[in-house]
Amino acid sequence: MADGILYHNPRCSKSRQALAILKASGLEPQIVEYLKTPPDAVTLQRLLGQLGLKAKDVLRAKEAVAAGIDPDASEGVLIAGLAAHPEALERPIFVRKGKAVLGRPPEKVLEIL
Repeated sequence: MADGILYHNPRCSKSRQALAILKASGLEPQIVEYLKTPPDAVTLQRLLGQLGLKAKDVLRAKEAVAAGIDPDASEGVLIAGLAAHPEALERPIFVRKGKAVLGRPPEKVLEIL
């Protein structure tokens, strides 16, 4: 059984660092390469609830602009934009036991161990 879920981009250094921190702590999280398997709007809404954040808080500014996502749009529009353009989602996100944390900096993943 996996020790949580890591929404991961292997090309991102912060995401790789977070995975290394989790493995060094003895955990083997389920890896979701969210660019290959994007979370749908329902999953994003659940993740945001677990994070205690709004969609605007997990929006990568440069990628959002490139995808045509208006950061001042409504929550529902932002979630739909993130579902359609997962590259605009901040990463990594670690989920464990009903809680989630944005791994920025990567050491933050330790907060929910």
